[in-house]
Amino acid sequence: MTTETISIADAESLISMALLASDVSKDNADSVAKALVAAEAEGQVGHGFSRLADYAAQARSGKVQGHARPSLSETGSSAALIDAHNGFAFPALDRAVEWGISTATETGTASMSVTSSHHCGALSVQVERLAEAGLVGMMVANAPAAIAPWGSNTPMFGTNPIAFAAPRAAGPPLVIDLSLSRVARGKVMHAKKSGQSIPEGWALDSDGNPTTDADAALAGSMVPIGEAKGTALALVVEILSATFTSANPSTGISSFFTADGPPPGAGQFLLALKPHDGPAFTARLEPLLSMIAGLEGARLPGTRRIAARETAQRDGLTVPKHYLDGARDLAASA
Repeated sequence: MTTETISIADAESLISMALLASDVSKDNADSVAKALVAAEAEGQVGHGFSRLADYAAQARSGKVQGHARPSLSETGSSAALIDAHNGFAFPALDRAVEWGISTATETGTASMSVTSSHHCGALSVQVERLAEAGLVGMMVANAPAAIAPWGSNTPMFGTNPIAFAAPRAAGPPLVIDLSLSRVARGKVMHAKKSGQSIPEGWALDSDGNPTTDADAALAGSMVPIGEAKGTALALVVEILSATFTSANPSTGISSFFTADGPPPGAGQFLLALKPHDGPAFTARLEPLLSMIAGLEGARLPGTRRIAARETAQRDGLTVPKHYLDGARDLAASA
């Protein structure tokens, strides 16, 4: 596969221009571009450039409203509902995180429910922003049905990711970001678009049989982590991100990959907590993390992610050339 290297700044500009040419407002295009490039820089290729063509096609078809302006209503002293109005998730998440930082810093806690939303990419990007403000952050999200309840072949839950972040005394925050499928479904779509097979153990076909074919996997279901425990966690995420936020359930979310059909109407839920004793919290956290990092064969979650981002910041992003060519074609189509 032929690749090309591009700087982070140029990547953000290219994606923004491609979306501007696809009937997306400047503010929204910039927000989406920043999130996609941040995910690409972390090595989360399923949430980076691989999403651009689908996003652009959905903006052009009206499946996602490229000019939507998210609105926020406070539902309590430390709770807010952010309506994405069937636009991209990232502008709504920007609004949620900004409000959450301000509110949790003042009151000690903030919960943010995002509704009528879209694909939200790498959750790590959002929770890290909370941790950088000195807060403990959590986020969950639902997605089109891709995981079957344990013992069934009928998908009911999305890959329903969970993310957590905590500030550290020095260096980047601790960030944990995991999908409740063994791998994120975006990696299967990336394999499909790149003409590659997938490893056995990632997914099942529509008959419930293991498959290495990306098309069969997308038509079937993803294998959950932890078997029955993974699907139980997926139910928890579904309740918080969909039932609680008044968003569509995973079974009612249209595909994030195609331009036809109604808006997805997905949901996201975020929680921000202010440590009651500030620096003392991070001082207590460091011995725990140091012990883990010091164990032979162990590593802290997010270590590879941080290393990938540092490499990208220094050397640029290495991206499949066909993704960059596609982005340039979109940008030139205005």
